[in-house]
Amino acid sequence: MKYLVRDKIFAIGDDYWIEDESGRQAFLVDGKALRLRDTLELKDPSGQVLITLRQKLLSLRGAMTIERNDETLATIRKKRLSLLRNHYRVALSEGTDLDVSGRILDREFAIEHDGELLAHISRRWLRVRETYGVDVVREDTDHALLIAVAVCVIRMAEKERDDG
Repeated sequence: MKYLVRDKIFAIGDDYWIEDESGRQAFLVDGKALRLRDTLELKDPSGQVLITLRQKLLSLRGAMTIERNDETLATIRKKRLSLLRNHYRVALSEGTDLDVSGRILDREFAIEHDGELLAHISRRWLRVRETYGVDVVREDTDHALLIAVAVCVIRMAEKERDDG
């Protein structure tokens, strides 16, 4: 399943829809303004919160958490030693890890588990400016989680670029 994300400068308070490959609204990314820490909610079309994304406070290396029903589902951190490409580690609460690597700021990267591709994020398939696609390769995976991971790592990479 492919999803279409209209790329924006991710500012607190910005809301935007993610559409499925049929053009239907699949997820709403709702930026929460006036919060102590960077917070986004991923909602279904009816407005129900599926996942909450939060910047971790007091983290030496920037980190974000992905929460579902007020419980931490995953923590995302940039790997310290990555030579040529951006590389992030997603530590799932169940004890497994996902790897995110590629050119994050160019919107050309992959999400993998034990070397198996789960999702591919790319601008190449699209002709519309400021838009990228999230192709969830494994249909039996949690689509909302993979969308949340993509949104988080892009946000983290942009924040790092702007701060550094």
